[in-house]
Amino acid sequence: MIRAWLDLSTFGTFATLGILYYGTALALVGVIFLSPLGPRIKSVNGVVAPFFSSVAMLFALLTGFLANDVGDRNRQASRAVQSEAGELRNIYTLSVASVSEMSAIRIALKAYTASVVHDEWPAVEGGSSSQTDAAFDELLRRISDPAISREDSNAVHGAMLNAAVRVATARAIRLSLSSDRTNDLKWISVLILGLITQIALALVHLERPRAMLAALIVFASGAIVALGLVALQEDPFDGVFRVSPQPLQRLLTLADTPAAPDAPPADAK
Repeated sequence: MIRAWLDLSTFGTFATLGILYYGTALALVGVIFLSPLGPRIKSVNGVVAPFFSSVAMLFALLTGFLANDVGDRNRQASRAVQSEAGELRNIYTLSVASVSEMSAIRIALKAYTASVVHDEWPAVEGGSSSQTDAAFDELLRRISDPAISREDSNAVHGAMLNAAVRVATARAIRLSLSSDRTNDLKWISVLILGLITQIALALVHLERPRAMLAALIVFASGAIVALGLVALQEDPFDGVFRVSPQPLQRLLTLADTPAAPDAPPADAK
């Protein structure tokens, strides 16, 4: 259920939080001051105001830890995409600068990049694509050709192989981050702690209905804004603040074959 909420649109995310926390605020005021249970609840009157801060601190700390985890995962996702695109560009540059003809490697590189952008990136739950797996296998097969060492040098071949390995590592990190669901339990804990904080806030205003409602509304507004903005960044590859595939898309504009060098000027007579 928490995953379904996190996958909602921006409006749906904030609307759900509003219903939860504003609804809880109105329900608490109604139960305490309008229902038959009111006198029994008011019998616990005397809870001092500092009691609220102990629960609110737990809510604030857990929200902060959750926001830090979400932000760190987004930074890792951005670095993974940049690293993958950078290593692919290194392979392209080495293939152009080499002595031997490596157009087949460049074609395989663009095929892999296109598969990442069009097949793997939109995949549900961040799963890998079989087409992308096949495209990378073909790229690695082309780069692993022993003829590259014979026609160019071991240094060039080794650099291309190392770059291909780093592409695979960056892709694995990207896929693991896109399918990471370890924060779901933290989200449940934060949402429940927010409700408990509202209850604690109500307990210190049992004899002042207007003050209770005002305090609950202010807290609910803060919780909605904070949790909503963090929720919009939960999935690093989807939503409003998603990591862009633009570094990979730029690779698709590279030529499959290098431009022909300009003809040398004719000798002056």
